[in-house]
Amino acid sequence: MAAILRRSEMRVSYFLSSLPLWRLILLVVIIPTAIAMAAQVLIRKWVGVDKLVRNNEIAGFKFATVGVIYAVLLAFVVIAVWEKFSEAQNAVTEEAGAIAALHHFTEGKEPETVAMQAALSKYLATAIDDEWPAMGREGESPATDHALDTLYQAAIALNRSGSIGTASMAEIFRLVDEVTAARRVRLHLATGLVPNVIWIALFMGALLTVGFTLFFGSENPVAQVSMTGVLSVLVTTGLVVILSIDHPFTGPVYIHPDPLASLLAEIVKPPG
Repeated sequence: MAAILRRSEMRVSYFLSSLPLWRLILLVVIIPTAIAMAAQVLIRKWVGVDKLVRNNEIAGFKFATVGVIYAVLLAFVVIAVWEKFSEAQNAVTEEAGAIAALHHFTEGKEPETVAMQAALSKYLATAIDDEWPAMGREGESPATDHALDTLYQAAIALNRSGSIGTASMAEIFRLVDEVTAARRVRLHLATGLVPNVIWIALFMGALLTVGFTLFFGSENPVAQVSMTGVLSVLVTTGLVVILSIDHPFTGPVYIHPDPLASLLAEIVKPPG
């Protein structure tokens, strides 16, 4: 049962992250803000402004505490998610750098070096064409797995041929391992960056923070409803930022395979 709940929470996060940006804003910002503003109008009508005004002094003190706590949580998550998003970008860059170095290390006309170059091209092509869409679905590509195995086999065959010195072969194997490590990082980060317990705290905190404004009363209804709307927009916009980059390879804000694509174009470019 716990596993089912955890999976459903992950699917909600993935669903929201994969939405087009305008739909995400509509669902997370505009609709909740409209509900909050409408609720403010109804509360004023049902409870009465005179009764709400009595809460202003004590509610104001407590609201300041609630606002600070949620602001700290929201800022912490935004920074943490951005750092992980940057880590995913760095992993792609490091993967491209290691493959570029392998390309230069294994240039030559020997059958083993030609096979190594072909393995590099195949790995890049499958990573771009197969694995990037798969990561967008929180998965990985079996074709890229096979291409990586072929790359290791080509490196082993190159070592057995003796056409490259021991020191250079040690560096080649290190670079192949670096490609593998960078790939594992991006595959791991593609599944989402924010734990489920943090999502619960974020959405509950947003609900409580915006809902707290309903305890206040003001003689100017337009000003009060407008302030509730502004607060709701600020809070939910922070959630949109987190959702947009929570899955680095999914949705409208995602990491492109441009470093790998430019490298593939360089490798397959005809000489001269």
